[in-house]
Amino acid sequence: LAVVFCLQPDVTPGQCWAFQGSQGHVVIQLPARIRPAALTLQHIYKAVSPSGMVSSAPRHFTVSGVEKEGEEETLLGTFMYDVEREAIQTFPLKVEEARVGKGRAER
Repeated sequence: LAVVFCLQPDVTPGQCWAFQGSQGHVVIQLPARIRPAALTLQHIYKAVSPSGMVSSAPRHFTVSGVEKEGEEETLLGTFMYDVEREAIQTFPLKVEEARVGKGRAER
């Protein structure tokens, strides 16, 4: 079972959903309990970037989950997105059940 989220319907280069500043976070509340196995993150290559740069790509990020809203978060992983590698990168999570996910990213 794969759960796919598209935070912005237009994913053409230069039309991404961006955070202001160098840090941000997103909370995704799921309708049912899941056992997440991995997180896949995609960012454009430098070659197709309108500016020729990818400084907006997330670098270091964490993924956490909680059983119920308001409870303490469980860390599911800390990762680094490498802009010199593939545009689509998958990161394995610690196997835990979570209903609400929260992620933090830094550029």
